[in-house]
Amino acid sequence: MKISVIIPTYNRAEMLRDTLHHLARQDIPVDDFEVIVSDDGSTDHTKAVVDSFAGQLNMKYHWMEYLGFRAGHARNAGAGMATAPLLVFLDTGGMVGPDFLRAHLAEHARPGGPRAIVGYAYGYNPDYGHVEVDAIAEAMSRMPPEQVVEHFTGKSWFLDVRHGLYEKYGFDLSRMAIPWLLFFTINVSVPAKEFHQAGGFDEGFDRWGCEDMHLGFRLFRNGVPLELSRTAWALEYPHERNRANDMQDVAINLRYFLAGWEEPQVEVLALLIPRLLFGTIDDECRAVLDWAASVRDLDVSAEIDAAVKEIAPSGRIVVFGSGGRVPPSLPSATLFDFDRELLQRATAGGGHTGHHRMGLLTGLDDQSVDTVVITSRMAGLWGRWSEDLLAEAGRVGRKIHVTFSAHS
Repeated sequence: MKISVIIPTYNRAEMLRDTLHHLARQDIPVDDFEVIVSDDGSTDHTKAVVDSFAGQLNMKYHWMEYLGFRAGHARNAGAGMATAPLLVFLDTGGMVGPDFLRAHLAEHARPGGPRAIVGYAYGYNPDYGHVEVDAIAEAMSRMPPEQVVEHFTGKSWFLDVRHGLYEKYGFDLSRMAIPWLLFFTINVSVPAKEFHQAGGFDEGFDRWGCEDMHLGFRLFRNGVPLELSRTAWALEYPHERNRANDMQDVAINLRYFLAGWEEPQVEVLALLIPRLLFGTIDDECRAVLDWAASVRDLDVSAEIDAAVKEIAPSGRIVVFGSGGRVPPSLPSATLFDFDRELLQRATAGGGHTGHHRMGLLTGLDDQSVDTVVITSRMAGLWGRWSEDLLAEAGRVGRKIHVTFSAHS
């Protein structure tokens, strides 16, 4: 067994039938792969559809009680049943050509260490209108996926919704600051060893969205490069979506993501995705990383000391941009900085708590502190983020003290 295909599903029996039909057309020996359907509590005829492929595919089936959205749980259950060294995660409704699995295997056979593959997804665009949806559905009713892809070649609306970013970076995800931004499990593959070392999917995501990026984030942190494959493509079958509800769920999941992994890049993600600014996120994260590197040696302890003397605080203080050293005059405070190592130095004595964030989303309660001090370590980010930083400072603090000239 070379490859395990894991398909989470819920009450989409006929769409699943089409996905399994195209997996049965693969041009590699059937004994080289298995297909695991992980059912998140379907009440339709999903099990009967799975059973109907028993003579064509090496099928496994896992059913669990429906307790709300649990796609991560379903994928983990499928991965737990897998016996192959390579896992492919494919959504129900992911239609593939006959060379799909051969292409994924080839990507992992290239020289170099282990990698995670982000497969291209034709037709994947949650914002499609009825015209595009109807056109794709009609074509798929009379042509196999590879012919549908050929038929719509040149149609910009048929491209993967991520195509603009792929193109921007020359289809090379290593040029991105946060390539995990594009890790969508509609079609990805990852070695089983690396998947399990990363902890699999976080089952704390109990709403739609972001659990796949979260896995990509952890793979990337573990040193697993994320790479794009345009040959290991899938075509998404059009289906109903509630875009407004989806975005509400995403906003909640992003806060969960940030609470578990405090990093400025995740903070930017959590702020901008709900604003529908997906295409700008990598550039914004790159700018934060570049600024952080440029001010690594900037010591603002004198600024903080002067602020403490000026405001004569008697209550709780928060500092945005603490750096690695704070003055003895600073009473017990909550420190925020975009440099994790410097933040650890600043909090090493135990007198202060720290958060590896910029201060865009602090996670603190409304009006829970007396004063928010914003230092010149934030100056290079001020032109872009001042409005958001001041809004968050005003939400959590009764007073705001900026130690630098906003116009300098």
